[in-house]
Parts: sequence; structure tokens; C-alpha cells
Amino acid sequence: MSNYEKITTGMGEECGVFGAYDMDGGDVAPSVYYGLFALQHRGQESCGIAVTDTYGERKVHSKKGLGLVNEVFDEEALEGLKGNLGVGHVRYSTAGATKVENAMPLVLNYVKGTLAIAHNGNLTNAVELRHELEYTGAIFQTTIDSEVIAYHIARERLKTAKAEEAVRNAMQKIEGAYALVVISPRKMIGARDPFGLRPLCIGKRDNTYFLASESCAIAAVGGEFVRDVEPGEIVSFTKNGITSDKSMAISPKKQARCIFEYIYFARTDSTIDKVNVYHSRITAGKALAQSYPVEADLVVGVPDSGLVAAKGYSEESGIPYGMAFHKNSYVGRTFIKPKQSQRESSVKIKLNVIEEVVKGKRIVMVDDSIVRGTTCANIIKMLKKAGATEVHVRISSPPFLHPCYFGTDVPSNDQLIAHSHTTDEIREMIGADSLGYMKIDKLKDMVGELAFCDACFTGNYPMKVPTEDISHAFD
Repeated sequence: MSNYEKITTGMGEECGVFGAYDMDGGDVAPSVYYGLFALQHRGQESCGIAVTDTYGERKVHSKKGLGLVNEVFDEEALEGLKGNLGVGHVRYSTAGATKVENAMPLVLNYVKGTLAIAHNGNLTNAVELRHELEYTGAIFQTTIDSEVIAYHIARERLKTAKAEEAVRNAMQKIEGAYALVVISPRKMIGARDPFGLRPLCIGKRDNTYFLASESCAIAAVGGEFVRDVEPGEIVSFTKNGITSDKSMAISPKKQARCIFEYIYFARTDSTIDKVNVYHSRITAGKALAQSYPVEADLVVGVPDSGLVAAKGYSEESGIPYGMAFHKNSYVGRTFIKPKQSQRESSVKIKLNVIEEVVKGKRIVMVDDSIVRGTTCANIIKMLKKAGATEVHVRISSPPFLHPCYFGTDVPSNDQLIAHSHTTDEIREMIGADSLGYMKIDKLKDMVGELAFCDACFTGNYPMKVPTEDISHAFD
């Protein structure tokens, strides 16, 4: 790639997991494919599907690769994935490099049969657990922490009567954030970390059950949302029905859902733990209008996650809402761009300003976050070049001050612009006429009674975290 460089824009998404079990014996690969398609916003680096037939031989068929869901899978590939029980994954690497070996689901063949596992989240004690396994003879094929979980489940399965008991025993050892979908030859298991950091929910269509990172994926396959998997809960689906184990649950007050699911990660048509994401973002926009009123002619949102918050700001302030940007839908989060010598702007490849909308106007621009500041600065420059007389920036999250260890790509402190600059310094650096961040005490209004994690803003982590960045500890 001599004349080009691979670049990444904005915040890192998480990963998405999806499981399907057709009790009537129908093939689930098409449903898993469409479920992953609906979760594509959570990861665009790699994807995979693994299926097994609960009525046939105990064999798992899988396919995975680098790229988007529709790039890795075609009709022929799906035709080759025969089975009524399946699991899928879309990945954005928050731990481990971007290479095909790190794509999920992970498939393990061991004494008791085969396990396939998909994981969203990051473990905080992965380094210690992996070293412990290596010293007892384990050989690792990947550089991701998910393989540590898979090994522990497989080892525990040798001592237990049921796969779900092995999952529970593994959960007693692993720490951090995880939503898991595990398939064994005869059952589908879902598990969520006791803090509820990562989301997971249950759906149903006729006699097929689903597990998904977000409810939008269940809707995409024509399913009916049943409920969320509760923090610390293990759910198991077999031909005899559903069982639930909440022995790993902790007090609701100690739970810590990731607030960034509501600010940015989740799709606006999803509902997580009974809180509607669209409503959360409207609430955030209204809070920004109350905290930072300004005289302006138009409120605009940066696509996609800033759009709904911008609408909330408009509703509260009475300033008209407008669409100032055209977004190129065919560009993923990571793409190749000409090197700087060719002076192409990576932002312009993804976004273009509609000059007729902004010319001669004072603009309120709403976005979900400022990480390094470069993207925001470029967008403001584009708005002013298109004739906007003023650009007032409103951010629907507080300033990022601390790294995240739970599966969100919030980088180390030295890359966080707010860690070393005041709000006024940032305003000057990005070229805004004014800048207002969401106030920390307003975050609770977005999620009602739910306990949440805001450690990337406050440094108040819900558990013990590593003293250094471990995201590439195994590379």
C-alpha cells in the first residue's frame, strides 16, 4: 500500500453478536446474516458465522473474513452453512490486531465436542488469565482476549454436567465487559457481565429464538423483542425451552451500563434495558440547549449519531432544525485515502456540506464527542468555507479525560484532546465560535433509573482496571 494509507475516523465502535436457534430444524445462516447486517455499525473490520445442526453430526461449519458482512458472505457461502443453530459476529478491534485469525466466532474442538463463541467487550484481567493458561500448556491461535474466555469455558466443561455451568464457572474467573453468545452441539447460551457494561437481548420469531447485541437486529429478521438479558444472567436455549441462571448477578446499584451505548454506539431504533436510544439522544440535545443557549439560525447534527441530539436541541431552543451534510453511505468507518501530499481530506470523502442550507447562517452544530479534535476542526472549516457566519459546537457527551478498558476505543490520555486542554483552548483549536459539552450531572436524565458507567469522563471505574493499556498486549 505504498501510495496510500489506511486511516480511521472518529470513535471506535464495539462489536456485535447475534445467535439464532430454530427449534423446528430450519437453516439459520440467512437470519444470522441479516442480524449481523443490522449490527454492522458496531464493527466493520471483520465478520463471521458458525452453524451446527442439532439433529445431525456434532460438527460446526463456519466462515469468516475481513470486511463488511456483504463482502464476506454471498449466496453461495450461506448455502454452505447448513444448520439450525448458529452464531455470528461483527468486529471492530479494541483488543488484538486486524487480521483474519482474530475474526470471530471462535470455534473450539475439544474432548466434549465443539464450541463456537462470539464476544463483545474487553476483559480487564486477560493478561493474567492468558499467562496462567499458557503455563499449563495452552496454545493460542489469536491475539484477542475472547480466546481466553473460550479456553476457560472448554476447560470448565470437562468438570461440569452442562455447558451453561461451564459458562458460569468461567464467569467467576473473567473480569471486565462481555456479552457472550456460545453454541454447543445442542444448545445456545447467552451471558452478560454482572455490571451490564455490554448489551444483550432475546428475540423470537415463530419457533426460532435469537440473541443479539441490540433489539434493532431482532426487528431486522422479523423477530419480536422478548426481553433484555439481565446483567450477570446466563440464559440457555434447548429443545426443552429456556432456562435462566442469575447466580452471578450483583445489586442493581452496582451495575454499570456503558453510557456511550446511548450517546453513540447503539442504533437509534434500538432499546437497551428498557431505555429507548432515540429518546435518550433527544433528551441529551434538550439538556445541551438548556445548558448552552445561543442566538443562531439553524441547528444541524453531524451524521449519524449527532442527528437526533440536534433535533432535541432544536425542539428545546426553538431554533429550526436542518440537514447541512450529505453523507457518503458507501464509506465504512475505516478506509484507504491518498496520503497527505495529495491533499485529500478524509472528512470530505465521508461528508459534504450542503452550501445552500448553511450560507449566511449562524449554525449550532451538534456531535456526539470530540476525541482528538481533528475531525471536528475539519467539519467546522467546511461549514465556514460554505458560508456559515458562525459555528457553535455542542457535544452530547462530557469531555473524554480517561481511557476505557471495557471494549470502547477511547485511546490513552496522551491522545485525548480534553486531557491536556481546557474547553476554551479546544474551542480555539477546532475553530468554533463557542463550545459546550454535556454536563456530567445531566447524563442520568438520558437513562432514567439505570446505573451506568461514565469512567471515560470521570475516572470512576466500576471495577479494578489495568494500570496500562492492554489492548494490544498479545500482538
